[in-house]
Amino acid sequence: MRSKILKDTDVIILCGGRGSRLKRTTKNLPKPLIKIDGRPFLDILIAHFYRIGLRRFILASGYRADIIRKYYSENNTDGLKILCSREKKPLGTGGAVKNAQRFVHSNYFIVLNGDSIYNFGLPEFLKFCLKKTTFLGAIALKRLTCGKDYGSISIDRRGRIINFTEKNGASKNCFVNGGVYIFNKNIFPMIPLNRKFSLEMDLFPKLTALKGFYGYKTKGFFIDIGTPQRLKKAKKLFSAKLL
Repeated sequence: MRSKILKDTDVIILCGGRGSRLKRTTKNLPKPLIKIDGRPFLDILIAHFYRIGLRRFILASGYRADIIRKYYSENNTDGLKILCSREKKPLGTGGAVKNAQRFVHSNYFIVLNGDSIYNFGLPEFLKFCLKKTTFLGAIALKRLTCGKDYGSISIDRRGRIINFTEKNGASKNCFVNGGVYIFNKNIFPMIPLNRKFSLEMDLFPKLTALKGFYGYKTKGFFIDIGTPQRLKKAKKLFSAKLL
């Protein structure tokens, strides 16, 4: 049963950013196609979630979308469906999700960032969401030491998100946004079409005011390639076969 639910659940991967902080490394290449240990990072990301049981991936592309589309038109795998949703202008994370709506078939769908991998119990996260009688969305929460680099997220005893706290100078253990989301298709009417819109800044505050928005506490290994330092660390970990 679990494998069938995963197989039928669509995944949107946000991969439309310019990767400005990696400009010297990427040149004209989309950030998700940067090679790590000889493979595009996006290949590694898709392969990881394919092993878990997911089969349909929608690439929400923008910058150099033609390169991403061409690569995956020539490198599809049997049993794996990869679709490309292209935005004509930068739409932000929420706008990119809205732009991909026409490709989403499942009632619940997953959203991932195209420059990071969070290895945790995703099937259990999906099961948690499916059990909720009123459900709009959920965030995978990762425990970190908060402070100047991260804001924190508070939940009540039922797991409902009640507050987002901005970054501050104090360091303490707290739960932060792990960058993996599950949504009900009912969120689509809340996102404007063809307008720049942020999941984090525009949609999440709306959902917090409603019933059905949850945080799910997780433990796992997180890696991203968003800065030159993090990219260097990722390359080292993959070359040493630590990932």
